[in-house]
Amino acid sequence: MNTLLKTLPVVALLALSGPALAQTSTETVEEGEAPDAMALSMGENEAEGLGSVYIEAEFTDWELRCIRSEAEIDPCQLYQLLDDGNGNPIAEINIFPLIGQDAAAGATVVTPLETLLTENLRMSVDGGAAKVYPFSWCSQVGCFSRLGLSNDDIASFRRGNIARLTIVPVVAPDQRVNLEVSLSGFTAAFAAATEKVEAAAAAAEAAQQ
Repeated sequence: MNTLLKTLPVVALLALSGPALAQTSTETVEEGEAPDAMALSMGENEAEGLGSVYIEAEFTDWELRCIRSEAEIDPCQLYQLLDDGNGNPIAEINIFPLIGQDAAAGATVVTPLETLLTENLRMSVDGGAAKVYPFSWCSQVGCFSRLGLSNDDIASFRRGNIARLTIVPVVAPDQRVNLEVSLSGFTAAFAAATEKVEAAAAAAEAAQQ
């Protein structure tokens, strides 16, 4: 269960068009003139086009990741890669603020394909009562659970130290795997993400006027 999962980066990078085949020189070669095989390439900056992912900011254990878009404000969400306690990447969580919906935020948790889906996903904060969430689907990168987070959930994240995600492996249905989500830096990270969402909504509304 040490599959390295990268949902947002993978989806975004698939939108990137591949670079052109390498050229021996960036200068125009006149007709009939053979390129100099010994010429040195000075390199070019890799394209950072639409759909590419970048880290807007880091807040202790959280990253604010955004996707380059044609919108005035790029869409962003919080990201944290989770390991098995021995440094092996095993899952990830993405959290994004919501405006004008019943949920204060949404979250996507991605776990290994070897997850027993019928046992669902459990989440608790600092040893408190756990909530149970179903899995929605699986793809080649892992199995996805989509969470709706209430204002109380966000408040507990702000106050807490560790959120625990619990899954059950298919190969050992009598065992549980606990994944720790560090909440260090969450308050500042969520505030930054909320600011981006509100700015994007304001820009979109202004564009329609």
